[in-house]
Amino acid sequence: MLNQEFYIDVLLPIKLRQSFTYAVTSEQAAMLQIGMRVTVPFGKSKIYTGIVLRVHQQKPTYKTKQIDQILDEDPIITLLQLKHWQWIATYYMCTFGEVLRAALPKAFLLESETVVFLSAKKYDEKTLSDDAYLIFEALQHHTKLHIQDIRAILNKKNVFKTLQQLINKNVIEVEEKVYEKYTPKLKRYIKLAAQYTSEDALKNLLDQLSTRATKQKEVLMTLFLMQAQSHKPIASLDLQKKANVTASILKTLLDKGILEEYFIKKDRIAFEGDTHAVKTLSKPQQTALNQIKDSFKTHNTTLLFGVTSSGKTEVYVQLIKETLAKGQQVLYMLPEIALTTQLIERLKHYFGNQLSVYHSKYSLNERVEVWNNIKNNNTKAQLVVGVRSSLFLPFSNLGLLIVDEEHEPSYKQYDPAPRYHARDSAIVLANLHKAKVLLGSATPAIETYFNAKEGKYGFVHLKERFGKVLLPDIELIDIKEKSRKKQMKGHFSDSLLEAIHQALADNHQVLLFQNRRGYAPVVSCTTCGVSPQCTQCDVSLTYHKFKNELRCHYCGYHKPMPVSCEACGNTTLDTKGLGTEQIEAELHTLFPNKTIARMDQDTMRGKNAYAKLIDALDNQEIDILVGTQMLAKGLDFRNINLVGVLNADNLLNFPDFRAHERSFQLLQQVAGRAGRTKKRGKVLIQTYNPFHQILQQVSSYKYEEMFEEQLHHRYQFKYPPYYRLIKITCKDKNYNKVQKAALWYSQALKNNIPEIIVLGPESPPVGKIRNYHIMAVLLKIPKNKHLNHIKNAIGIIEKSFDAIKDFSSVKVSIDVDYY
Repeated sequence: MLNQEFYIDVLLPIKLRQSFTYAVTSEQAAMLQIGMRVTVPFGKSKIYTGIVLRVHQQKPTYKTKQIDQILDEDPIITLLQLKHWQWIATYYMCTFGEVLRAALPKAFLLESETVVFLSAKKYDEKTLSDDAYLIFEALQHHTKLHIQDIRAILNKKNVFKTLQQLINKNVIEVEEKVYEKYTPKLKRYIKLAAQYTSEDALKNLLDQLSTRATKQKEVLMTLFLMQAQSHKPIASLDLQKKANVTASILKTLLDKGILEEYFIKKDRIAFEGDTHAVKTLSKPQQTALNQIKDSFKTHNTTLLFGVTSSGKTEVYVQLIKETLAKGQQVLYMLPEIALTTQLIERLKHYFGNQLSVYHSKYSLNERVEVWNNIKNNNTKAQLVVGVRSSLFLPFSNLGLLIVDEEHEPSYKQYDPAPRYHARDSAIVLANLHKAKVLLGSATPAIETYFNAKEGKYGFVHLKERFGKVLLPDIELIDIKEKSRKKQMKGHFSDSLLEAIHQALADNHQVLLFQNRRGYAPVVSCTTCGVSPQCTQCDVSLTYHKFKNELRCHYCGYHKPMPVSCEACGNTTLDTKGLGTEQIEAELHTLFPNKTIARMDQDTMRGKNAYAKLIDALDNQEIDILVGTQMLAKGLDFRNINLVGVLNADNLLNFPDFRAHERSFQLLQQVAGRAGRTKKRGKVLIQTYNPFHQILQQVSSYKYEEMFEEQLHHRYQFKYPPYYRLIKITCKDKNYNKVQKAALWYSQALKNNIPEIIVLGPESPPVGKIRNYHIMAVLLKIPKNKHLNHIKNAIGIIEKSFDAIKDFSSVKVSIDVDYY
């Protein structure tokens, strides 16, 4: 009988459209399942972790390599996940491998590490260059070196030329080794050795211990007492603390064989404690809940349009409770990590150890544990709270998906691919699981509200704030007029300062919003007018006073603040504009006895930074909080009665078709942080243009008016929701080449797809980032045109573009549903 040949198709986490076929033995084929990980050789020496897509016996036309090893006993990815990822790759026009790389925690994507060791062959070290000899010398003292070790020895990033010289001279050999990145957390427990468990044996042991070993006796007595009080395992640290001894005493008893140690695998994050009954809903909340349930009978997706502080979270909690009672999983998505920090405490109160959290501030090991708990449908992962990446988790029985603050731009992934929108991808995920989706917002995205009005989504309106608290009183302050009358103190008008003094006198907290971080966005010379520019990007550098440096917010380039102008040499440097750091500095001068804190990207870097600041605010340890748009993302501050917006104009004057919609949403959301409990809040918005239509609509809470007006403009100028947008971006270090490439792309689109509108190529407002010049082409596609047909045509043009040698260095990215 002929030996049967078996093969597997493997998906690799690299930017290639096809999967790759590898040979396996019949024993391996019997073990392998779709969704399991294997390590496979790729290219000349690389080893990658891939995902098995198919096990079959169809021999490919090319010579296949054998797999390296099988990493899993069971699949770590479900069939529904693969189906969802395939949809993301197809819809957002990226490769399946790019989706895989974005979806899996990095600990799952094991990659090879190059290991260098001395060759057994004959070689002559005397002919080596200085760098090569340094490596040779290091290998005399170490059996092997990793690439990062060699980089450190030579103090160089590119070491491969030197390594190649050593290989050619037979001095070294290299191999690729795969390292497991995930390490489980093991907790150490202590027990009495088996021969001493009886009462007589323990008594004899205590008698045998010398009178000088009092501490050892104390440990044994404490252990005996702890075991009598509780039948749970005794943790070594608990025993050490209870007996009040050092670790060395425990070690002595272990060495003598009197005690034994053992380890139990523990999750790094566990939400434990007593759970409490969910709150009774108010009449409007109960009505909204009943309407959502009715809507779910006819619509898979429903929009909950609830004003700020209307108690949407408590409505979500009731739905979560009912879904969990059915034995189904729930995914609660949020746009910001800061929001998860505050929400976790509330959900932990109700759902205890059924709760899991998934976002990038958690370590690789912590994310792997959450992934495994969800895949195994453990009780500790029935309710998952996460940001957009939580969409990729291996749900097996998803019943409800909540997308809170659904209007937030943070749900859109820009770079790298896949450039997906989490809200839209969530609706597709729910459809695969036959689950329901609830979209919640006080200021819904225009497309979402349009879909609700058209009947595509269900619609529920929660118009009343919880406890019948009135919406904040919003007042517009004309800072142009205030400046003319000399009623400004720094960047604060007299009206805003008076309101801050009054709020602080009433023991309320104050929130101040300015959507610029740093001290000042621009530094310029008053003599020659020159501003320091980023060396890699087409932007001026932002001044950060705390570190006394100029920093680029696009690429991270920074340098010390110069004393004199680099162009003319004069010491006449001045700052223009204002950022959160400058406001904080002014407040310290104006309110020296008050506690002032700042919430922006510079201050929120640590894992627990959000939690610490929110706790301090809740405990009223902070009087005034200054921040960027992080403040406007649904945070529940109980004692803030005054909100001040330092300058609303930089939001309105942004070159984007969504600028007015986003300005309305941001100002309405930040205003909603005021007066959330009993007393009506106050919001003061400083502006040079108080009669601007959007500011008037914000001050009078006219969402419907803003929606109708923006919808009219979108229809006139062919923007969503009437047209779909696809943005094609070309990048290259050579400006002429990128311009030529973008022009070619634009012309090819116009010639091959005449039914769409092609705009550009044009440079964006920031035309160079990290030394790459950027040109963009925007496609406007009517809703009645078949999107798949147009994408296929773009795909053909993309292949033609890739075949042109002159454009080989040009990077092209495609952003479907450009947001």
